Amino acid sequence: MICLIPTPHLMGKTGYLLPLMVVLLLPTFWATLSAGSPNITTDQLALLALKSHVTHDPQNLLATNWSSTTSVCNWIGVTCGSRHQRVTSLNLTEMGLTGTIPPHLGNLSFLTWLNILHNSFHGSIPIEIANLQRLKYLNFGNNSFSGEIPSWFGSFTKLEKLFLYGNNFTGGIPSTMGNLSKLEKLSLFNNSLKGQIPATLGNLSNLKNLYLDNNQLSGNLPFGIFDHLPKLEKLSLESNQVSGRIPKGLFKCKELVYLSLFNNSFEGNVPMEFRNLTMLKGLYLARNNLRGSIPFSIFNISSLQSLTLGYNKLFVHLSSDTFDHLPNLQYLHLRESQLSGKIPTSLFKCKGLKFLYLDNNQLEGVVPLEVGNLTWLTEFTIKRNNFVGEIPSVIGNLTSLKALDLSLNNFTGGIPTLPPSLKWLGVPANNLVGEIPSSICNLSSLQSLLLYKNNLGGTIPACFGNLSSTLLYFSVHKNNFHGKIPENFADGCSLKSFDINNNQLEGLLPRSLGNCKDMELLDVGNNNINGTFPDWLGNLDQLQVLVLRSNRFYGHIDRYFQVTVHSFSRLGVIDISQNEFSGYLPTKFFEDLIAIREENKNKVKLEYIIDADIDGYYLSLTFTTKGLETEFQKLSTVWMAIDFSNNLFFGEIPKTVGELHSLIALNLSHNSLTGPIPSALGELTQLESLDLSSNKLQGIIPAELKNLIFLEVLNLSHNYLVGRVPRGKQFDTFPNDSYIGNLGLCGFPLSTSCSNNEILKPMPTKDRFIGGFNWKIAMVMGYGCGIVFGISMGYVVFTTGKPGCFIEMIERWERKYVRGKIRRSGGRKEFNFLGEKSLPLS
Repeated sequence: MICLIPTPHLMGKTGYLLPLMVVLLLPTFWATLSAGSPNITTDQLALLALKSHVTHDPQNLLATNWSSTTSVCNWIGVTCGSRHQRVTSLNLTEMGLTGTIPPHLGNLSFLTWLNILHNSFHGSIPIEIANLQRLKYLNFGNNSFSGEIPSWFGSFTKLEKLFLYGNNFTGGIPSTMGNLSKLEKLSLFNNSLKGQIPATLGNLSNLKNLYLDNNQLSGNLPFGIFDHLPKLEKLSLESNQVSGRIPKGLFKCKELVYLSLFNNSFEGNVPMEFRNLTMLKGLYLARNNLRGSIPFSIFNISSLQSLTLGYNKLFVHLSSDTFDHLPNLQYLHLRESQLSGKIPTSLFKCKGLKFLYLDNNQLEGVVPLEVGNLTWLTEFTIKRNNFVGEIPSVIGNLTSLKALDLSLNNFTGGIPTLPPSLKWLGVPANNLVGEIPSSICNLSSLQSLLLYKNNLGGTIPACFGNLSSTLLYFSVHKNNFHGKIPENFADGCSLKSFDINNNQLEGLLPRSLGNCKDMELLDVGNNNINGTFPDWLGNLDQLQVLVLRSNRFYGHIDRYFQVTVHSFSRLGVIDISQNEFSGYLPTKFFEDLIAIREENKNKVKLEYIIDADIDGYYLSLTFTTKGLETEFQKLSTVWMAIDFSNNLFFGEIPKTVGELHSLIALNLSHNSLTGPIPSALGELTQLESLDLSSNKLQGIIPAELKNLIFLEVLNLSHNYLVGRVPRGKQFDTFPNDSYIGNLGLCGFPLSTSCSNNEILKPMPTKDRFIGGFNWKIAMVMGYGCGIVFGISMGYVVFTTGKPGCFIEMIERWERKYVRGKIRRSGGRKEFNFLGEKSLPLS
């Protein structure tokens, strides 16, 4: 330390002291100043704080690279400026990181570029990020941030690109966004934003791209919002709830190249001013409430590559020259546009066309042969029209074609040779004849084959087993196919749905179907398939729908579940009606139905078995419920039903049936079930249809059934039930037919009244008593005949040494006896809540 002591001699010479003090104190001053100012150490501490907030780093990129022993400027994802050696860019794109953003990140005061796209950062964004006033580029896209978008985002005056898409942001779009005067790109799509689009966005005069799609925005577009956006090139508002008319100011944005208002609630006419948007390449107006005629001027925008107008209330007359001025057209969507007449030949001048959707119109005539000119065509769908004639053979020349949907028309003739590129073929509900062409075996990429509701015949080609490694959906129901089901379903079979209902197929159900581990729906009903219950299907743990109805299946089901372990845990719909299954109802099987046993109270989102919107596949399943045959094109995963009717089951109804809490429909009618109706059925609180008719059930109707508040249809007819019919709740709505044939029942709605404490006894029936014949005499005669028959059969067995043949003979006789009894009665009786109908044995 230097100590200066003034003396009279020096006091006169102080001129040199001030420069000396500056020299001595300047280093200390700069050291103190540097200690309190941001520097590269500040940046290092900020980044280390970010690292400590990362809870999952699957590639260990930060763990191994971001180390205090190396320079920050050499860390992965970090860029420093050459002048100040401060961090100017942080790019952590697609590193799979999980964590939160610390407030320390706001200390990176030289940062101009911040990109954490495609990670799993979550939580809210700290307000300290507002300190990054040099930011020009900010990308938080595809993470899991939540909460509202902070209003301080409007303070980034130098920001040019802002991407917040693919998060969980809620609330409205901050009006302060209108302060970002240099902003060129704003992407807020795929969030949960609500409310009206703020008018202040109209202040962003440098804006080129605005993506607000897939939110919950609503209300009209603010007046004048497009008046000062001369540079706007791309605008997407699709999949919101924006309403009102398309504003005329939009047509001042003459630089527009891409405009999507798809899937909103816009109304009114389509403005003629669209003709002013001469640079437009993509115009998407489908799925709104637009009305009136489609302005012909739209078809004069020669730059158009994509045009979607479908699913509105629009109409257009297609003249012969409608498509003459669209040489660049690649995508045309005119679904449900009230189109009529024939397809104009000018359409086939658009030789670059890849996607053509003309579904749900009133188009007619034949498909022009000129369709063969569209050599780039990838998807061609014209379902639900009135086309006639044969399917043009030139379709086989479209080597890029992957999807062809000709459903619900009036096509005739056979299926032509198809292009090997095809993945999706749908020709159901036409008048096609002939066999499945062998060339279909060459479609090595085929995923969906829908041929149902035609007049096709022959056998199902054996090659389908080989195609099963790619094939997802196969449906040929309501045709005339015969022979056996192909037996060679490949290992790794990809089938999700296999539907051969209503043909004349026979033989056994091939066990190789067990290779199809992704199977969700298996429908082989209304054929001549035989064999015992295919319990091995329980290994298909994705199976949700199983239909075996109206075949020649036979045998005891309960035996299989006593000795084997099978799941059926996801099964929700099972129909084995109109077969020859026998024995007791399988208690263990009901215990395995986990999906039906669980309650669906917590399911908020409606889901479907084989979602048509996702998979492009439309279910067609017929099921008898509430006394009527109903066809489902979509089947909710919460719709659960069991139909064991028209079989030979006997014994009591297991109490475990009352544990199937999600069951909607239960049909055990036309069997030989005995005992009381279990009171546990009152636990089936979701039940809407219950049919126990034409059995031998006894006792009273349990009062617990009054708990079934959703029950719409009840059929207990033709049993031996006694006592008073319960009153109250749903029971006051059921008609007399619900109880007919139970002579021991009384009370409303029956004509037989009940006296107090009276329980009527059922009248004797012929199958219980044979006139007045003495039962003792009958027993003695039975014993006598039994002894004679037993000695005779014993002699045959032991002299031939073939007891197995004898047993097989008895079982064959039993089945023949059952069929004969049914034929003599004129066919198997299936109760219909509107009456009875006779179903002949196939």
